[in-house]
Amino acid sequence: MLDIAEELNRWVGQGRDFAVATVVAVGGSAPRQPGAALAVDADGTAIGSVSGGCVEGAVYELCRQALEDGETVLERFGYSDEDAFAVGLTCGGIIDILVTPVRADGPARPVVAAALAAAARGEAAAVARIVDGPAELRGRALLVRPDGSWEGGFGAHPELDRTIAAEAGAYLDAGRTGTLEIGEQGSRCGSPLTVLVESSVPAPRMIVFGAIDFASALVRVGKFLGYHVTVCDARPVFATRTRFPEADELVVEWPHKYLERTDVDSRTVLCVLTHDAKFDVPLLHLALRLPVAYVGAMGSRRTHVERNQRLRDVGVTELELARLRSPIGLDLGARTPEETALSIGAEIVANRRGGSGISLTGAHTPIHHDTSSRPAGRIGSVA
Repeated sequence: MLDIAEELNRWVGQGRDFAVATVVAVGGSAPRQPGAALAVDADGTAIGSVSGGCVEGAVYELCRQALEDGETVLERFGYSDEDAFAVGLTCGGIIDILVTPVRADGPARPVVAAALAAAARGEAAAVARIVDGPAELRGRALLVRPDGSWEGGFGAHPELDRTIAAEAGAYLDAGRTGTLEIGEQGSRCGSPLTVLVESSVPAPRMIVFGAIDFASALVRVGKFLGYHVTVCDARPVFATRTRFPEADELVVEWPHKYLERTDVDSRTVLCVLTHDAKFDVPLLHLALRLPVAYVGAMGSRRTHVERNQRLRDVGVTELELARLRSPIGLDLGARTPEETALSIGAEIVANRRGGSGISLTGAHTPIHHDTSSRPAGRIGSVA
């Protein structure tokens, strides 16, 4: 649900009633991951997706029905060999969908509205909903913020709200979306409840060092992949808004000096396009020791060999050098800045998702890799 927060937040502001269908769990080759959502308002307008097209029609009708009767439902869709015309996932997977009405008179409306507003502003937040449990608990929600405070709840037992808030806070800290099981009174005992926790965290960072033409194309690819993109160059004549209109941030500073003072985390990707030893060596000396997701550097194979030796000379270890993706990008035969940016973006996605980078044609590897620990920005945006 939080993956379409901006549009749903507008719907809330306009006073619209709507129902939201959210992917709870998947199996096999299901195309969308938990947290992906499709919403339908009272006029029949639909946004989002839960399956890439396979079951959208059936889920749309479930949303319309939920809006009419006010009932939260859980539905499973899967492929059926017995009935070729059955509604299912043609890719052979299984997908569980939670459909929740969000009406002006519903118990979840204030909490969902607050969660959507936070996610739309780019703030970290997690929202928990009951997937499987007593009917009176469904249709409610609990919102958890990074400081541990929460609002809303399930109205069944005080300890239940406290326990779910604590568990959802842990999911939020990790930027995870998924389900957990907990006892009906908030302990590990008693009738189990299945709870869906959706986390929305600020977009991950892409920092592009070197304000060159290739960087301009990479900024566009980074934005398309859902990153908050910063361009850094020590030369003010090149690091301009005219050259990089789509960048979220422009910094005129020596690259390694900027990297020393800026915030990075395990989702951050660093793309070094400066292609100049006086910038590259001090920058990579620092970058390869930071807990970031990806460090790539542009240059020919000869440049790569020479740069590695310079890095060894300043104390970079072989283990640290092994983290460096250089020459940067996948082998696509790229020539233009746009093609090169595509190859870099593809390598970043492969690194993030555990892909091999080889052609799927004739391969026997999974199309969708395990993303249970994905560090995405908003759910479904950069995954």
